[in-house]
Amino acid sequence: MFNYLDFEKQLADIEAKIAELRKLSADGSVDFADEIARLEKRSQDLLRDLYKALTPWQKAQVARHPDRPHCLDYVRALFTDFTPLAGDRSFGDDHAIIGGFARFRGEPVAILGQEKGADTKSRLKHNFGMARPEGYRKAVRIMELADRFKVPVVTLVDTAGAYPGINAEERGQAEAIARSTAACLNLRSPSVSIVIGEGGSGGAIAIATANRVYMLEHSIYSVISPEGAASILWHDSTRAKDAATNMKITAQDLLEMKVIDGIIAEPLGGAHRAPEAVINATGERIETALAELRQSNADYREQRREKFLAIGRNL
Repeated sequence: MFNYLDFEKQLADIEAKIAELRKLSADGSVDFADEIARLEKRSQDLLRDLYKALTPWQKAQVARHPDRPHCLDYVRALFTDFTPLAGDRSFGDDHAIIGGFARFRGEPVAILGQEKGADTKSRLKHNFGMARPEGYRKAVRIMELADRFKVPVVTLVDTAGAYPGINAEERGQAEAIARSTAACLNLRSPSVSIVIGEGGSGGAIAIATANRVYMLEHSIYSVISPEGAASILWHDSTRAKDAATNMKITAQDLLEMKVIDGIIAEPLGGAHRAPEAVINATGERIETALAELRQSNADYREQRREKFLAIGRNL
């Protein structure tokens, strides 16, 4: 059984009924096959209707789904010989950002990503994917190594934003984010970024400033969270739904505005319903993007500069 979102209540009731009938018919004394088949069709039709017309706020809920595959799921499935690097050589290590070197389909790459965690213990360990300054300084360290050896950089973005605590600000959070963003822009090797869940604020941009930026179909990417925007605009965080509707945070909106380069389709019902399929699709997109960038023989730094300077010119 899945963790159901608020707008999926009717779907949850139907699938609970299917599970109940399967349990009752398990001993073979009663045959509910016809009723189960009818309910399964109804469930699929309802799921299709729900997900073909998601509102921006509903997409935000799907992007935050607790069962959605996270950074480490992608790393384990897509990369081999992963060697993580720890620490920023200044203060300490930050488990919110996963980083190191690996092989992607036989080719060496640097990998960076934000890990939210999958249960209470791991979420606390990874600080819910909200990095502190040492996390972004670790990212800079890895990007500088990748640049030195001309190794492509792949980033997996999934954060509500950088950690907003006082201790993070005291250690130079804004400066660390700025340096990480600059490191992305200055890479002489190709870079590809995938927003796999939430792409929140400068905490996301710090590792998402790449030659190619893609989003999963139901992910979100914005300068601030809907709750944060509602708190600023209306002094009422409960108006997050209104903020999400007006902020253009969905992959479809951002592709239209040319902020991103493409959308990776998710299985019906979201990435959490078929993690393996969406991870494989992401791997295919990364492979295609890296191949295209290599074949272009472009100056990756100049191409990246032009890409981001062009955003908003034709709006």
